Amino acid sequence: TLRSRTSSKVGVYSTLRTRLMFQTGFFYLKNMIRIAIQKSGRLNTDSLALLKSCGISIDNGKDQLKAAARNFPMEVFFLRNGDIPQYLRDGVVDLAIVGSNLLVEKGTDLEIIETLGFSKCKVSIAVPKETSFSSVQDLADKKIATSYPNTVNQFLKQKGIEADIHVISGSVEIAPNIGLSDAICDIVSSGSTLFKNNLKEVIEILKSEAVLVQAPNLNTEQNKLTTKLQFRIQSVLRAKHSRYILLNVPNAQIEAVSAILPVLKSPTVLPLAQAGWSSIHSVINSDDFWEVIDQLKAAGAEDILVCPIEKMVR
Repeated sequence: TLRSRTSSKVGVYSTLRTRLMFQTGFFYLKNMIRIAIQKSGRLNTDSLALLKSCGISIDNGKDQLKAAARNFPMEVFFLRNGDIPQYLRDGVVDLAIVGSNLLVEKGTDLEIIETLGFSKCKVSIAVPKETSFSSVQDLADKKIATSYPNTVNQFLKQKGIEADIHVISGSVEIAPNIGLSDAICDIVSSGSTLFKNNLKEVIEILKSEAVLVQAPNLNTEQNKLTTKLQFRIQSVLRAKHSRYILLNVPNAQIEAVSAILPVLKSPTVLPLAQAGWSSIHSVINSDDFWEVIDQLKAAGAEDILVCPIEKMVR
């Protein structure tokens, strides 16, 4: 009887200890966010650069699969690109930076909360250079090698075309050269890989860029941290697309010049030592840079200085 009671007590204490350890760990995870990025490649480099620009320092070493941030409640998981959508669904990670093309292929149910504007590419169909190709109808009954079968099948279904899809992981470009397929569908960035393998791009299926994706069912604290991270990301991205501009204008032209600078609520106008002149400080969109400069000069602006912006907080 004594042994039985002692064994029972040990079992209870063991169960309580296990629960406490689990609850403590769970509490820890609830008060941080776990973000997945690609294990290697350009998307990995660009994603880490973005987090660094957001003021988040990651202590990651070579071949590390998980790293903690020193100054933000975040853990970074370095995962295989194709595995990330399932990790989001399973709640292993809360956020991820992936290419939007991956979501078309494996994650149409996942929510994109921010487009990031880097790692741009496209998913395209290519054929051997010597192949005559006039329209998408030429793909009918052809063999197409790809790592993106869902994307290709969805595209062909929309076009009412049936083809033989060969799923390949790895170097898809070699498939036509070894007689495995008549065409390929793969990611295209510069097109140099196609050129080296004697292929030509014939159809662009979709454009892709890096996006921030959120797992379903985040708790309140994780949602707060996600909003905080988004705020930092938006400040960094806004700065990348903007330039700080300083210029001198005759006072009579201040109103006309200010109308050309609509990015901020109102430009800053400071009088110069030279009578009748003022200095205007504002922000312009980098994409419209030269068009705006031409307009400013035509409106009487002189001595125009343009500077990069590190962060732009609103």
